[in-house]
Amino acid sequence: MREMFRQDLHDVYDETIEVFEDAAATVRRAVPALVQGDVEAAQAIIDGDATFNERTIAIEEKILQITATQSPVARDVRLLQTLVSIVMHLERIADMSASVAKAAIRTAEGPRRQSMLDLIQAQGNLVYRVLDTTIEAMKTEDLELAAKLPELDEPIDELYKQFFREIARIKDKKELKWASRMMLASRHLERIADHAVDIGERLVFLITGERATLEELAEEILVEKKIDRSDSGTSFNDDDDDDEDGDE
Repeated sequence: MREMFRQDLHDVYDETIEVFEDAAATVRRAVPALVQGDVEAAQAIIDGDATFNERTIAIEEKILQITATQSPVARDVRLLQTLVSIVMHLERIADMSASVAKAAIRTAEGPRRQSMLDLIQAQGNLVYRVLDTTIEAMKTEDLELAAKLPELDEPIDELYKQFFREIARIKDKKELKWASRMMLASRHLERIADHAVDIGERLVFLITGERATLEELAEEILVEKKIDRSDSGTSFNDDDDDDEDGDE
């Protein structure tokens, strides 16, 4: 019975990762659709959004069933709680990908400002990196990898701020309307990365049982590395001292 329970936990964890990977793949399709004004690709993303909702609901129902029938304790409870939180974030990532796709349709026609398209593409590339890092941290339960997420997320926020400077230069009303929609899409990309970072924090809770921020985790890892380097360096200093004594 317990062996079946362990398998159920393993399966629901793997299924959550699969949904995460598919959501990340959707982001990778939404950004080019926006940059290239690909209406057909954008519509396909919008049409597929309901599938993500169904999949995340199915995972939540499995978690409820496991909780009701198996009476999990300790780390197993943390795992199930974490997965409920993660699937909520994944649903939002999928929704925001669909919103980026809607922006692609609305901005396909009209004035297209290349500088903003370049910003969107650059931001998208950074978002991909955050998503990939979070997925890998979840697969490997790697805290050190998760701790890197805030640092990876920071330049995405900075690119979003650049949109305000771009819009300030626009005088034409039609171009301003187009640019405003692009800036909203940029905001969606920023939020997608934020959701991935939040998933990283939930991963910290799963592994350690502590509710620490990723910034606190990164600082703790940095301190540990400094201590390790200090300890490993003492023997070299001792050798140098011995050499000096021998010369005398």
